Amino acid sequence: MEEVKVLGSWPSPYGYRVQWALELKGVEYEYIDEDLFNKSDMLLKYNPVHKKIPVLVRHGKSIAESAVILEYIEETWPQNPLLPKDPYERAMARFWINFVDNKDKAAPIVTFFIGVGEEHKKATEETKELLKILEEQALGEKKYFGGDEIGMVDLAMGWMAYFGVIEEIVDVKILDAESFPRLHAWIQNFRAHPVIKSNLPDHDKLLVSYTQKRQMFLGSTTT
Repeated sequence: MEEVKVLGSWPSPYGYRVQWALELKGVEYEYIDEDLFNKSDMLLKYNPVHKKIPVLVRHGKSIAESAVILEYIEETWPQNPLLPKDPYERAMARFWINFVDNKDKAAPIVTFFIGVGEEHKKATEETKELLKILEEQALGEKKYFGGDEIGMVDLAMGWMAYFGVIEEIVDVKILDAESFPRLHAWIQNFRAHPVIKSNLPDHDKLLVSYTQKRQMFLGSTTT
């Protein structure tokens, strides 16, 4: 067995991307959970630039940034491909991964989670607009963003698989079957895939973790 390690931090969706990709490829690996409030020497050694997770380590060499790691996994283990063969389709997959990873594009989702009052109302509408773009332009009529099988874009969109926890915490439902039927169906299909189903964060633990994070942020903004 070749030595492959993944440094992550539960329940980071970026870490899950890497784990899902390796699981789909059938690659064995050791998962190491990091405490981001007390970063280990290993994390600082293998990601001295950003000092963040996830990090993939293979043969003592490290790769950081989830989107970069996914590309590395795809090139290193070509079985069960996560990117289409067609050059145009591959380019479009990378476009949507870049789109969803853009901090400015993701900002409304963050504010939807931690915002209050008018700020939260505005973020709710902006999040709906973002979801509409993803449903109409990225997913379309496909079962998965990757087509008939889960692909790299699906892994990048994986955070939506437990977006319901955030809705539960803020007590606002927006990603429902009536408003976004195709995205809602995608979530069901994604969560039901055997590999994903076996590697999803526990709902109750996630609810507690995210509730604490929101309370910490709100507390820091009022003191």
